Amino acid sequence: MEETRLVLAAAALNQTPMDWDGNLKNIQDAITKAKNNNADILLLPELAVSGYGCEDMFLSPWLSEMAFEHLLQLKEWCDGITVAVGVSVFYKLKVYNTACVIKNKEIVGFTAKQFLANDGVHYEPRWFTPWPADVVEEFEVNGQRYPIGDIIYEEKGVKYAFEICEDAWRPNRPAERHMPKGVQLILNPSASHFALSKTDVRHRLVVDASKKYQCAYMYANLLGNEAGRMIYDGEVLIAQNGKLIRRNELLCFKDVDLECAEVCFSRNPTIEEVIEYLPPIDENKELMAALSLALFDYMRKSRSRGFVLSLSGGADSSACAVAVAEVARRGVESLGLEPFMKKALLFSPAEIAEVSALPEEQAQKALVKKLLTTAYQGTVNSSDDTYQSAKELAASIGAKFYNWTIDEVVRNYTSTIEEVLGRDLTWEQDDVTLQNIQARVRAPGIWMLANIQNGLLMATSNRSEASVGYATMDGDTAGGISPIAGIDKAFIRQFLIWAQQELGYIGLQYVNNLQPSAELRPAEEEQTDEKDLMPYEVLNQIERLAFHDRYSPLEVYDILLKDGVADGATLKGWITKYYSLWSRNQWKRDRYAPSFHLDDYNLDPRSWLRFPILSGGFREELQLLKDR
Repeated sequence: MEETRLVLAAAALNQTPMDWDGNLKNIQDAITKAKNNNADILLLPELAVSGYGCEDMFLSPWLSEMAFEHLLQLKEWCDGITVAVGVSVFYKLKVYNTACVIKNKEIVGFTAKQFLANDGVHYEPRWFTPWPADVVEEFEVNGQRYPIGDIIYEEKGVKYAFEICEDAWRPNRPAERHMPKGVQLILNPSASHFALSKTDVRHRLVVDASKKYQCAYMYANLLGNEAGRMIYDGEVLIAQNGKLIRRNELLCFKDVDLECAEVCFSRNPTIEEVIEYLPPIDENKELMAALSLALFDYMRKSRSRGFVLSLSGGADSSACAVAVAEVARRGVESLGLEPFMKKALLFSPAEIAEVSALPEEQAQKALVKKLLTTAYQGTVNSSDDTYQSAKELAASIGAKFYNWTIDEVVRNYTSTIEEVLGRDLTWEQDDVTLQNIQARVRAPGIWMLANIQNGLLMATSNRSEASVGYATMDGDTAGGISPIAGIDKAFIRQFLIWAQQELGYIGLQYVNNLQPSAELRPAEEEQTDEKDLMPYEVLNQIERLAFHDRYSPLEVYDILLKDGVADGATLKGWITKYYSLWSRNQWKRDRYAPSFHLDDYNLDPRSWLRFPILSGGFREELQLLKDR
């Protein structure tokens, strides 16, 4: 074929389910940016019109009707350009996930997704119907007929087709059929959720496909915390013949992040620019970027007035505090100071002017002071070390810091129950009760601060604690968002050391020298989390083998024994404790505040892992372990 050059553009969008005005504004901005770059084709993410995370609302026919009305509105912006945008279509009483192609203000067709994601956090078959290969039909709206199905398009003599997200992850992917038909360009609109190091897999998927099929491949993902739990990294990739041409910076705070490249189509295309992509990813840096963006989007989309945190001086609450500080630092780095403050929906014009006049370090602390309110709620069992840890960290990042004790409130509850029972409560007989009341009475005061400020209260439980129920319901689990419930404790501990050393959060030096402890028993008992449970590294190994790799208790034992983790008797004790606590505490996991999906798995029954609240508790399985 003769040489043809196309300017290809792809944009990551920070959308919100059913925020029609906001979503269309982002789409319009992307189209304008693409036109300014003289783009021939613009690719937008999967289901960008309505938002990907509409969940069961997709089952309501009116939602697809609304989406189509807005599609007709946005097509009028597509003069002189071809735009591919994700939209749901209600057809023959079924819902289809499609990419609509608009060329010069005319709808050319709808390519329907053929493979639906149905693993991990995905439940697409609940809402959508897969489209069969090589089938094209028509549907009618307002007297106008449109083709829908497995369509091949053309732009200036270049044939192109689609793989919609999951389509590209299957062995019999659509590209296998498209290439023999002369397709030279594959477009992939996606809603591919964030997980640590997943970008490495996605990069190989795109680049390897462009090499295998000797084509150009363009990919556009959603960006930000779209609907509450899932985070999207906003990845944009353009590759050709096994070479990466464009890749953007992931997890930025923009609403629209667009990349363009001029691509040559011929028998031996000229590839003038190549990007060297060098893994591995720094997972600490990646986690901080995802967590801070997720918190920022959650705050502004929920119209919350900042964050409130019970800062205990321990690792978990310290991680939450630093994540909010990073909201300010990374937000300003990504957007600039004034645009960040405006987007946060938190600052008045006078405050924006005041902060803008400050030196950089003072401005950063001023932002955090507005974003984060903390409180240390001590008891007679609290140590001076954790108080210093909390106070110094808050001061170092600029957060508001309050300090009060809860001993009198604890005594009031305790004496009331002692009077009712006619006996004293003792640590020997009432250990868990006396621990829990301390954690639980911390909740009302911190909730009051959150209510007064219309702030978002952060719960501080991590994934390791959720796994075994090592948390007090309505105590440390109290909150409107549980940002680190998807991260294990061992990762958090090394993450905080990294944040101190690499990001300069010197206030973390205190918590990084402490052994994790709930500090709910008398000080002379020297309570630590790992004495109460088991080493966190071992807990995490059991958890992953049991619920990510899906091994039985006996198989977990055999694997850990072979790996030399501990002797047989010790392992049996740890594994028995783990499974017993896991099954007993599913009700707690069902009640956790919404959490983010950050790793390749999580324990949230509303997103990744369902388990019955009532079960046999692995009794027979653990007996087999005991008899080994």
